[in-house]
Amino acid sequence: MNIKRVVLIGGTGFVGHAVANRLVEAGVQVVVPTRRRSRAGHVVLLPTVEAVEANVHDPATLERLLAGADAVVNLVGILHSRGGEPYGADFAQAHVELPKKIVTACRNTGVRRLVHISALGASADGPSGYQRSKAAGEAAIRSTGADLDWVILRPSVIFGRDDRFLNLFADLASTFPILPLAGADTRFQPVYVEDVAEVVWRSLDTPGAAGQIFDVAGPRVYTLRQLVEYVSAQIGKPRPVIGLPEGLAMLQASLLELAPQPLMSRDNVRSMRVDNVTDGAPLPFGLQPTAIEAVVPSWLGDGTVRSRYYPFRRHARR
Repeated sequence: MNIKRVVLIGGTGFVGHAVANRLVEAGVQVVVPTRRRSRAGHVVLLPTVEAVEANVHDPATLERLLAGADAVVNLVGILHSRGGEPYGADFAQAHVELPKKIVTACRNTGVRRLVHISALGASADGPSGYQRSKAAGEAAIRSTGADLDWVILRPSVIFGRDDRFLNLFADLASTFPILPLAGADTRFQPVYVEDVAEVVWRSLDTPGAAGQIFDVAGPRVYTLRQLVEYVSAQIGKPRPVIGLPEGLAMLQASLLELAPQPLMSRDNVRSMRVDNVTDGAPLPFGLQPTAIEAVVPSWLGDGTVRSRYYPFRRHARR
């Protein structure tokens, strides 16, 4: 395919940076909408990236952004929302209404290719609002039929140097002597962020990918307990992990929800009632996934610059 200009919605975050970098390597012009351009500083340093201050939830703004583009990638996703059924208002806006608006903007501007990032475990009858809202967003994309050359990607939890997953466990292990953990026995299949970026590019560049839904996962399944134990050992601070029954986990989450930036919510606990793994090939397009053990020690390993930085990071509350 001849993909020259891509609008990357949600491109200022951890995954967005990796995807933008991969698109730049492919010679693609990348437009990254952002509410505040100051948030896109790490992305605009890439040579063919343009950051545009814009509200992507405004339909007219979306159409202006997509005009002249060859494709759009939607990376927008949130982990916390106000309550509601079948999902809260924040999940509805980010995971359901925004995809609908993107579909309409694509139709009105003639953009054919849409790569939409959903989540492994998305299900209309899932136990959490997060999972149900992700499924509703997928349904909005699929309802376009042949009007769009859409591709839906369902990643497991995504790890990488600046993630909020393994690094969170590292911070907790460096702070607390014991780690009480909700969903300790829930199974995950973490996928490397650079692998996700490669799958996004292949989804854009492969004509036969249109109309497909792909799981995106790593090569190995771990329980959450195993991941936390691995990370704490990597930073040289092995910690005992105490698995919490769901009742206590919900109580813990309800208290954490009071924080300005919650580490956990009751909806997150509900999500962990089901394993976050794939029963098929971990990556599409014949790609081989990267193992946690192959890359994580380079930034979390005991004795690395990163591990020595933790005391200063904690002191600065960052």
